[in-house]
Amino acid sequence: MSVLSSEPKIEKSAVSALMRAIDVENQGSDSRLVFKELPVPVPGASQVLVKVVAAGVNRADLAQRAGIYPPPAGESPILGLEVAGTVVAVGDSTLAHWLGQEVFGLVPGGGYAEYALLHSGHLLKRPETLSTVEAAATAEVFLTAYQAMFELGGLTEHGRSQAQSCVLIHAGASGVGTAAIQLAKLQNAVVAVTVGSDDKADACYKLGADFCINYKKADFVTELKAAVPQGFDVIIDPVAGDYIPKNVQLLAQDGRIVVLAMMGGRQVPAFDLAPMFKKRGQLLCSTLRNRSDDYKTALCRAFHQQFGEALASGTIKPVLAQVLDWQQAEQSHQLLASNAVVGKLVLSLSPQQG
Repeated sequence: MSVLSSEPKIEKSAVSALMRAIDVENQGSDSRLVFKELPVPVPGASQVLVKVVAAGVNRADLAQRAGIYPPPAGESPILGLEVAGTVVAVGDSTLAHWLGQEVFGLVPGGGYAEYALLHSGHLLKRPETLSTVEAAATAEVFLTAYQAMFELGGLTEHGRSQAQSCVLIHAGASGVGTAAIQLAKLQNAVVAVTVGSDDKADACYKLGADFCINYKKADFVTELKAAVPQGFDVIIDPVAGDYIPKNVQLLAQDGRIVVLAMMGGRQVPAFDLAPMFKKRGQLLCSTLRNRSDDYKTALCRAFHQQFGEALASGTIKPVLAQVLDWQQAEQSHQLLASNAVVGKLVLSLSPQQG
């Protein structure tokens, strides 16, 4: 296929004019997922068109479907924040080297479709150690974990007291949690996680976690105060709600709490701020989807510089809970909402459905 000109167009001999995509009808509590035919998107400058082989499933998809997490302005309303596949068209000649490459990466929307647009700065070449479905489960969780622990949490090999760094990861068996455990252990950190079942605790121990607390059986504040009396330098929290005051009790001096979501509710119970002042603690809230293209490009570059070799060698990789045919997208959402899975769910797009 030839490189697209400065006025991009799709090479009709290689890419059809229409594609199948999964859309949301009746957004909200009575929503349903339906297949629709839509025009294949056309790459602009700094963009490539990827023929999607697999797409990751994330909680952001459930939130968007519920009508509480819309895509950034101007981006595709189709669900899906990460894909893996092959570059079949580019927006300008400077990107010609990507043509035919097997890649994976973040998208601000549009992942549940046969074709998706990716910003060239957000592309990662798929290493041989990752299957395509594994690659589709990699970008969102590892970049989110990296951003939370390193870019925002400031995790280093030694904690702020020059002792070994300590990290607490709530929802440790989630996609982000399982990625964060691996990255933190490569940094030689002490890693503790909270989980909702013994099976999830076992899975986290296998990834290298040092302490796994089943919050349904024990008070994690009491258990972790005893296990890590110096407190945690970084706490990664997708729960919020009543976890915030509990996190403060577990925070180390100069520690940072990074909140990624509000699975436990947006309202925080009243708590005493004095311990935060005494510990010089920081409470940070962050998302990744609505960051600028430049920010995401820099994040991808920093992650690749620090952990690209580990990813290429297979030292780190996503934990796959299940791979489902994209006809089973509804089932994948139900599974994710059940909180019963360890790691990531991935939708596979079969060629017979193209």
